[in-house]
Amino acid sequence: MNHADLLSDLAVSLGADAVGWAPAHVPASAVAEYATWLGAGRHAGMAYLERQLPARSDPASRLEGAASVLVLGVSHAFADPGVPAGGVRVGRVARYAWTPDYHDQLQPILTRLEEEAARLGVRARGYVDHGPVMERLFAAGAFLGWRGKSGMNISTRLGAFVTLAVLLTDLPFEGAVEAHPDRCGRCFRCVAACPTNAIGPDRAIDARRCISYLTIEHRGPLPHELRAGVGSWLFGCDVCSEVCPWTGKAGPLARLFRPDPELAHPDLSTFFGLSERQFERRYAGTAFLRPRRKGMARNALTVLGNTRAPEGWPLLLAGAEDPAWEVREAAAWALGQWDEAGHLHPLLNDPHEAVRAAAAAALGVAS
Repeated sequence: MNHADLLSDLAVSLGADAVGWAPAHVPASAVAEYATWLGAGRHAGMAYLERQLPARSDPASRLEGAASVLVLGVSHAFADPGVPAGGVRVGRVARYAWTPDYHDQLQPILTRLEEEAARLGVRARGYVDHGPVMERLFAAGAFLGWRGKSGMNISTRLGAFVTLAVLLTDLPFEGAVEAHPDRCGRCFRCVAACPTNAIGPDRAIDARRCISYLTIEHRGPLPHELRAGVGSWLFGCDVCSEVCPWTGKAGPLARLFRPDPELAHPDLSTFFGLSERQFERRYAGTAFLRPRRKGMARNALTVLGNTRAPEGWPLLLAGAEDPAWEVREAAAWALGQWDEAGHLHPLLNDPHEAVRAAAAAALGVAS
């Protein structure tokens, strides 16, 4: 058995649901397309993507002599683990975040693959998505799927709920250089279903409108014109992946990752009345750390403003007195959605201009 096959078999034994090899080459056309996306500002506030473009364009900058890439596909197509009792459990969480941080779960696998590669005399370096590597491009080249109209990697076997990881190696690429064929056909379900019209005609997402970006990466208040579109999404969004016919055919396949009911259906109360440090301790090792406590509280108030779930009423009052102005701003908007003018008047005297403006705007709607 050659080295490539040994590494592939090891990856599967460690938990990968699909593996494949691709050449460690990024075509100039792919670089140009990515640069155009950046130039249009569709990466929103993710300025690091601009800085990383040279590295993404050249895998050898990450691993000298990189010649081939082992791509791992790991399913996060979970069945719903059920809603725990108690608390304010309103709002939806993207499925990949139902399990502890996938970076932490996949890194030991990549480390083990790096060690085995070294034993075989192969130079290798692994990445999840914390490094400047074009995973979806390599996944298509490794025949693990194609970039669907949603911009997501889609597999005929695993559907759209797939986490990708890559192992750059200096092994010569053997085999035909070909990409997975496009299996979207005339289907546009993902484009039509996107609540905020974030999917462009070029199979690329405009992060400025994407619910996943807004609820996870965006700092400060959410754009007012998009808050209704956020709907009940507390963290991330799965709409485009859920409606994909290939996802429906795949079913719940996850075997490495395990869903946690407390992450799939978190108690919104845990985002209020505690410090950032307390929040970090409570949610250590989870994706919720990315938006931080005030981001999760902001998202919770947006969900409560949209759903008007009665059990969430105490959190609107808590949000109006939150130490973070971004949370108080979201509370003002949510109180306006509930037509609670009496609780909005005190916020007209808030020390932060944005909170005062949100309260004034909400009173104008409510009156």
